[in-house]
Order: sequence, then structure tokens, then C-alpha cells
Amino acid sequence: QVQLVESGGGLVQVGGSLRLSCAASGRAFSSYVVAWFRQAPGKEREFVAAISWNSGRIYNADSVKGRFTVSRDNAKSTMYLQMNSLKPEDTAVYYCAAGPHIERIPVAYPYWGQGTQVTVSS
Repeated sequence: QVQLVESGGGLVQVGGSLRLSCAASGRAFSSYVVAWFRQAPGKEREFVAAISWNSGRIYNADSVKGRFTVSRDNAKSTMYLQMNSLKPEDTAVYYCAAGPHIERIPVAYPYWGQGTQVTVSS
């Protein structure tokens, strides 16, 4: 079991930046792939980024490439999502997730945080 807690969400203006954190507790965080997803009202949960256990592989959704950066610090059992050049369409609840394989689909991840709201105002 892995417990995940997101933080760092909030209200930001277009073009601004936010850094989300996801703190993990429980079984060895460093052995899991970790990922970020987001869900806007009325829409399906959407893949944002994922990073392998040793940061050797990183996948980003096309919609965030060049703007968002995923990273992890296994010594701190924490992952991050640095979000720059934010757009109104980035507004969503952002979730971190952990699982055994690096995938872009939510069902591949058995462990989830509660989510943190990001709102980008124009």
C-alpha cells in the first residue's frame, strides 16, 4: 500500500506558474512509477505526465510538453509537477498516482491521492 497526498494547487493567472507536490507514505515509494493526471468538470480523467522509478523514463502529454516538468525525489518520497505558462484549459483537479508500470491510462495505477484544484484565470 502507498498513501499519496497532493499539495500546491491554487488560483493563478494565465501565464503563471505553480508547483504541485505529492508526498508518499507506506511501501517503498522508489519502486513505483508515479504519474500525474487531471480531471476538469464534465470531462474524463486525463494523463499529464509519468516518471519511472529511477527517473530514467519520462512521458508527457502533448498538451503540456514544454510547459510542465515532472520529477521525483525518492529520498523524500515525493514527486513534483512544475507547471509553467499556465493556460485556462489547464484548470482541473490534479491527481498523483502510483503503480507498477509506466502507462498513460488511469486503470494502470492502483494508488491515488485525493486531488488538488488548479484554477487558471484569464
